[in-house]
Amino acid sequence: EKRPTVQVGDPFTEKLLIEACLEMMATDAIIAIQDMGAAGLTSSTSEMADKGGVGITLDLDHVPQREEGMTAYEMMLSESQERMLMILKPGREAEAEAIFRKWGLDFAVVGTTTDTGRMIVMHKGVVEADLPVPVLANSAPMYERPWFAPVPPQPVLPQWVKAPNGNLDALKTMFGSPALCSRRWVWEQYDHMVMGDTIGRPGGDAAVVRVHGTQKGLAATCDVTPRYVAADPEMGTKQAVVETWRNLCAVGADPIAITDNMNFGNPERPEIMGQFVASVRGMAEACRVLDYPVVSGNVSLYNETNGVGIPPTPAIGGVGLIPDVAHVADIKLKREGDLLIVIGREQGWLGQSLYQQIICEKLEGAPPPVDLADEIKAGRLVRALIREDKVSAVHDLSDGGLLVAIAEMALASGEKGSGLGVELFAYEGKLPAHAVWFGEDQGRYVLAVDPARAEEVVERARLLALPARIVGRTGGDAIVLKGEEPLKLTELAEINEGWLPNYMAGEI
Repeated sequence: EKRPTVQVGDPFTEKLLIEACLEMMATDAIIAIQDMGAAGLTSSTSEMADKGGVGITLDLDHVPQREEGMTAYEMMLSESQERMLMILKPGREAEAEAIFRKWGLDFAVVGTTTDTGRMIVMHKGVVEADLPVPVLANSAPMYERPWFAPVPPQPVLPQWVKAPNGNLDALKTMFGSPALCSRRWVWEQYDHMVMGDTIGRPGGDAAVVRVHGTQKGLAATCDVTPRYVAADPEMGTKQAVVETWRNLCAVGADPIAITDNMNFGNPERPEIMGQFVASVRGMAEACRVLDYPVVSGNVSLYNETNGVGIPPTPAIGGVGLIPDVAHVADIKLKREGDLLIVIGREQGWLGQSLYQQIICEKLEGAPPPVDLADEIKAGRLVRALIREDKVSAVHDLSDGGLLVAIAEMALASGEKGSGLGVELFAYEGKLPAHAVWFGEDQGRYVLAVDPARAEEVVERARLLALPARIVGRTGGDAIVLKGEEPLKLTELAEINEGWLPNYMAGEI
């Protein structure tokens, strides 16, 4: 009755399509193949014909349709999901059809290649389109939109941000918020253990799936912090890229590549176009330095309601390779008596932080800066320690800072607060304590390490000119911070797990 504006994918049908395509690729029947994405048949046919230097004639009478009476215009631009376009060797149609029918999928011969160099579209005996393929494939208009560069805000010094009545009370408030609540309500609705190849389950830094039949693993993650990007699009996008980098390193994966999903408001507004330009620059710099290329992506513009644009949201998806899934890390604390070591530079960066947003009810200043050289050094060190089995748990630091990361590790160690607690050591530096616990400085990881190896880990970080310090010890059933009432993991888990189900039930 009312289909969505954006096509909704069907993962089960997608899986069938993947299997059918893999079976086809095991034959020699395919000359070329491409998925059908934006602009559907129009883009896939013209792109394939242009790359091959041929023409193509389509007969839309044979295109599978989900309703009667579709026009040629609608069929050529439809973006229905789970479709592939193949160019087959002549005479192999029956073989291909048999494979796709076996997997319960539609199959149709909808056209032929020609030597005319033209795209000809037929529908009900009428020529609906006839134009040169190169023009269609390569002559899209190039816009030079007016834009102006965003002015980056000034940093907020940690002493300017008020301290909470208690750091653990602030932690409880933050854990019971939309930003940090558990997503268990979502991912428990899906079977994430299909085929038994899931290594890294939901709730960690990155998902890890074994490459079927091997000891290799693929790690995947997706990140962006829109409040950072809104404050400083270039630095905020750079941060989104390195956040995926850290998440992959934190499970022991070598980062390979990213895909981007650029969501912005109306680019005809110079300030929005300026956000987009700065965002692309930040992404490009991070990817070049990290040797972490963009291999795919898409752009969604004009996202506005009543003239108000969405926050700039360049979502970054990252993928990495784990050589051997016998050496992989997660965020779960596993042993009583392990020492927690944080590596990376600490400035107590509270500007644009979750602490500032939730506890202080404001968002001011510049987002935390990114040091790409430090990111590379820290990532390599963490991957090496994981592969040498010298850490029992790893978590990168992002939203909420150090105290939030440690609390997430403690909660992940058991169900409903039954896991390992942590005794946190008093901070003895020059920064305000709440800036240390909630600052969102980049390039940092928390490692759980056997006490016998702690000195080695700290020394290896320092040899790379990376600060490292021991911040706590695992044990007990609470988070303990000197001078404050211990926070039981059961209480924190109830707060963290309860927000989303209560919200979905209409109780919040």
